[in-house]
Order: sequence, then structure tokens, then C-alpha cells
Amino acid sequence: MQVPRDGEDFASQPWYHGPLSRQKAEAFLQRDGDFLVRTSGSRGGQPVISCRWRGSALHFEVLRVALRPQPGRPTALFQLEDERFPSLPDLIRSYVTGQRPLTQATGAVASRPVMRQGPIPRSFSEDTLLESPSRIELLRARKWSDSHPSGLEHVGQSREGHSEPGASTVPTFALSSMGSDPVLLKTLAPLGSIGDSLRASDGQLHAKAPTKPPRTPSLVLPDASEQPSTYCELVLRVSTAQGTPPGHRCPEPEAPWWKAQGEEEEERCFARPRADVSFCCSDNPSGLLGPQNRPLEPKVLRALRGLFLEHHPESTALHLLLADCQAAGLLGVTKAKWDAMGVASGLELLTLPHGHRLRSELLERQEVLALAGALAVLGCTGPLEERTAALRGLVELALALRPGAAGDLPGLAAVMGALLMPQVSRLERTWRQLRRNHTEAALAFEQELKPLMRALDEGAGPCDPGEVALPHVAPAVRLLESEELPGLGPLDESCEQLLRTLQGARQIAQDALKFREAAAQRLQGFKPNPELQEALTTDFMRKLLWGSRGEGAPWAKRLEKFQHVLSVLSQRLEPDC
Repeated sequence: MQVPRDGEDFASQPWYHGPLSRQKAEAFLQRDGDFLVRTSGSRGGQPVISCRWRGSALHFEVLRVALRPQPGRPTALFQLEDERFPSLPDLIRSYVTGQRPLTQATGAVASRPVMRQGPIPRSFSEDTLLESPSRIELLRARKWSDSHPSGLEHVGQSREGHSEPGASTVPTFALSSMGSDPVLLKTLAPLGSIGDSLRASDGQLHAKAPTKPPRTPSLVLPDASEQPSTYCELVLRVSTAQGTPPGHRCPEPEAPWWKAQGEEEEERCFARPRADVSFCCSDNPSGLLGPQNRPLEPKVLRALRGLFLEHHPESTALHLLLADCQAAGLLGVTKAKWDAMGVASGLELLTLPHGHRLRSELLERQEVLALAGALAVLGCTGPLEERTAALRGLVELALALRPGAAGDLPGLAAVMGALLMPQVSRLERTWRQLRRNHTEAALAFEQELKPLMRALDEGAGPCDPGEVALPHVAPAVRLLESEELPGLGPLDESCEQLLRTLQGARQIAQDALKFREAAAQRLQGFKPNPELQEALTTDFMRKLLWGSRGEGAPWAKRLEKFQHVLSVLSQRLEPDC
């Protein structure tokens, strides 16, 4: 449990239930409008609002925005979507008394608090112990009987194995200190234990820091004891305890994406590269699709819609960045595939003759993601505002993917491809509603995203590894695959654009290791949601759009068929006059 800081003491509120699992919270929610606030162990001790609405239990993570300490100002602000509050009780009071939806996308209204029965349980998970730097430092011993820092001469002395008669047992949780003293922790207890000994004669706590538990890679999925949950995640949650101990081996077949692979290059023996290296194939069973699924199953589409609605665009952008980096062979490459491609990165492989399969997969991936994005808008058959909200969500995702943010330019190109698709751009009523109700998003699309995408396609956009994590490779891939580049003008301009594209591809291959470092830095400590991560893979998108049987058809035939489906949906939404 994360202890509230000064000015954030909401533990006394009756609707706050402390550390509570997702399943137990849902058991308390009986009627629409019931809500409670809990601390999520899987989210690093962040407050989460659990609410029942329209028969379903929804969970919304509250974003905490830390402020620079200043007299007379709160240390943090709390928010769900746009409005910020100086404390969590103020946020709850505003939404409950005003009967305002917790999020515009879900429309869920919290009206009846579920009161806590009994004291708040106190427990610490491994992530909570690791997330705070003050909890892993050597702790200062202090007298139990008074608030003065007396007895400092005992600092650093170990009492391990030493006990006195009459020692008492206290629970393993952080004891709030007085004045400016640091938070005191019980030490030398294994993770999850519930007791530790305290000397009764002088009241000294152990001063030795707890043994640091072994770290696990950030991509390791949560324990099966608690099902992975999804939240309305408003910001990336990065653990402050980062790094992997030397010699640590990941049990997964793929190498961790943060591991540097260039250190072994000098010792490698040359092996003839193969032309069939693929990074999009996966034999893992799907947790969302059945073994023989049909195209566009309504149940799966509803599950995906809820999954994306519960994640903020910044979180979705990082999920997409990780999936794109793995699909491009930039991160998480197995040693076997690394040896097979003959170079250190997929960004180098795509410029070589034996990179044909990788180039084909990248082109297909961008097109498939664009089709899925267009379907997210055209599949909204309800009120106009629902379709407008989906359009706004894509614009916000594109802004979260742009250079300087997540820096995933292939993902940005896919989202912009969906927004600029003829079946979507012809929806005049929807775009008019977007400009009227979400003017800021509409202006960002017209004035920032469209010029940026045009410059990237012409080879003149930003491509600095510090600003970009994954560069825009589609123009170079199309050129190397002998496809016509879009937007070519007169002969002299066309030649200049071709030269820029080739020079850009050469520079991307030279900076491949820098891009890998930039991507790993953005994703360091990131813990993806397994369901959302699967939903963004190329294999999943193929099976979702065309079914397990139709995904094996030729690409041109599949594309033509689905374009026809999108045209029919677009005409049903806004028929031609």
C-alpha cells in the first residue's frame, strides 16, 4: 500500500478500502452507481476508482501529478481526464455531487459509495517495496519511546540474530515517523511475512536495510493469482527501481528488449544470412481469439473497444511502440534470428537484399493497423457522438506517437492512414462534430499532424534518434520493394525525393543502435497489459479482420475485400445525398 503524502490523507474516508484486489472490489459493487476507492498492487499502489455501471464493473486509475514543493500549494494534483483537483477527496466530491461521468467514453457515474467495514488492511507487495527510493536506503534507527532522534550512535549497527526477553511482534508495515524523520521499515523479513521482532528494552528498530529481492524483467506477466486487469490509465507508470542484475537470465525465449546486443559482435563467427527471417509470426495461443475464429466477431470487437477505452492514449502509444519495435526487429530479437539476419538490427536488415520478408511484413503491418483504426470509427453504429469520440481518440493517439513523445513513427503513419482513409475522411457530419465539440483535437490534426505526415512521407521529417524511437521506414521499404511512392510530382522533384528517401534509409541503418537505445529508454520499466499487447500484434490483426481461415489468402485479395467492407459501413453511416 502506498502511504498518502502530506495533504493527500484519504485513508480516513469511508469510501477508501485500502489495498484491495480487483475481484474483491467487484464483489462489493452490487448496483449501478456503487463505487469505492482502493489501492492497486498491480499498479504500484496507485488509487483506483472501482464503479459498477450498466451491469459491468469498471476500474479507473487516478492520475497523480506531482508538483514542485512550494509554500501554500499542494504537493500533487489528482485527475481522471481533464480537470485537476488538489486532493483525492475533492475529486470524488466533485464527481459524485455533480453526477458527472468519470470518463466521457464510458459515461459511468459514481453515486453511491460503498462504505468500508473495519480498519484498512496494511500490506506491502514487492512492487510497493521497490518503487520508493526512500524504502531501499539504509534506515536510521530511532527510539521507540520518544520523537527525538536520540541514540544516533547506534546507526548502522546490526541486531541480526540478537534478541532480548520480552520481545514483541509487530506487523510488517511502514511506521509513520514524526517531524522530518524518514519512514521506518521493518527489515530482514522475507517478502510477504507478517511479523518482525522489536527489542522491548530500548525500543530500537533494526537499522539494516532489507535484502533486495531479485528483479524480474518488466515484460514478465503478472502472477496467475490475480488476473491482469485493465484500467483507464492516464499516464505511463514507471517503476523507480530499474535495472537487471548481472547474469540474470530471462526465461522467455526472446531476449529482453533492454539488453544491449552489440557487445558480442566481435566474438561472433560469420554465418550466411537467411532470407526468411520473420518477426511477426507467433505460435502462442491467443487469449482473446478462439482457435478457429470468424472475421470481426462482435464479442471480440466489444472486448477490444472496452480495452482501448480503459487505456489513455499515452499508455496505448507505448504498447504500440513496443509491438512495432518487436515487429521491426529492433527489440526483443532472439539469438537465433539475430544470427540468421546477419546484422545487429532489423533497421539494417530492411535495407539489404535478404530483407524482403521483413519489408513485406512491415508494409502489411502498417496497412493492417490502418484498416483496424478505420474500423474503430466506422464500426460505431450508435449516436454521432460515439463516432466522434472514436475519431478524437485516434487523433490523441497520433499526438502521443509523434516525435518528442513516444516517437513511434510507423505507428503514427498507421493511425494517420486510418484518419486519412477515404471511407473515414468522407464522414462530413462526424468531422464537423469533432471541430465543434473537440476543437483542440481538430486543430492539432489539421495544423500539426497532417503537415508532419506529409513531411515524413517526403523524407523531410524529423529522424533524430533522440527525438524518435522508431523511424518512418515505409517510404524506403516501398522504394526497395519497387512500389510507387505516393505524391511524386515533376521529374526533378521526384528525383530529389527519391534521393532523400535513399539517403534517409542509409542514415537509419547507420543509426540503428542509437534508435534501439532510444526505444529501450522510453520503454524502460514499462509493464504492458498482456491483452492490449496481443491486440496490437500483426498476427492478431490478421485473424481479427479476416478470420483464422481467411488470413492465409493473398494480400491483395484480402485488402480489396476489406476495403469493400469499410465502404459499405461508411455509406450506412452517412449516405451520399
